[in-house]
Amino acid sequence: MKRSFADLHLKIAPKETLTLQRAIQRAAKFGYRYLSVPFSFEPSTTELENLKTACKDAGIEPVLRADLYPRNENDLMNSLRRLRRKFDIICVFCDSKDISRQAAKDRRVDLLNFPNLDYRKRFFDRSEAELASNSNAALEIDVKPLLALEGPARTRFLSCLRREVAIAKAFGVPLIISSGVSEERFIRMPRDMASLSYLFGLGNVEALDAVSFNPLAIVLRNREKLGSSFVAPGVSIVKEGSDS
Repeated sequence: MKRSFADLHLKIAPKETLTLQRAIQRAAKFGYRYLSVPFSFEPSTTELENLKTACKDAGIEPVLRADLYPRNENDLMNSLRRLRRKFDIICVFCDSKDISRQAAKDRRVDLLNFPNLDYRKRFFDRSEAELASNSNAALEIDVKPLLALEGPARTRFLSCLRREVAIAKAFGVPLIISSGVSEERFIRMPRDMASLSYLFGLGNVEALDAVSFNPLAIVLRNREKLGSSFVAPGVSIVKEGSDS
């Protein structure tokens, strides 16, 4: 079966219209069919139209994503309450243990991203993985640092990723490989992205799933939940009427 590839984290601001158009065209040329750029707040009508138009022209399906950088647990809860039903994907950037734990156990969170390159400030451990497994949250890994780091810094970062990937796999936490790049020239083909993940412990099928099946499963699941016919997982309203 032919795979549909997705990059859920192309870090280009929607207001940068020309840059966004060029990046989306490049992604389409490379074989992506689903693409997401992050919003940190509710998108304006103009930004949404820019994104939708650029994606339509390139033959790509846009995925609305909110990136949350909460200051504390209350800030996270307030943001989730305000934004959950307005986005296909909610990602929380975890820079403290308290925020990591709260995000991992909240079913409104789709992706956990650990942006710090210092292993002492990365909080994805076995307790985190167990919480994420129970809430269906996925671990997102951006490949941008692998493109930018060199020497010992790159080696240390890969060591962190190997440890985190092993923990995620042990607890059944889905893995998402995203680009995390903010420049068109750094966009890589989806199979090249998958190849990079071999460096931190993913096999061939696992790596390809991380840029296709896993992200699409989250998007489709959430779009079903956000639909007006959704009642509960596996239960939808087929037809409404006065007769029972």
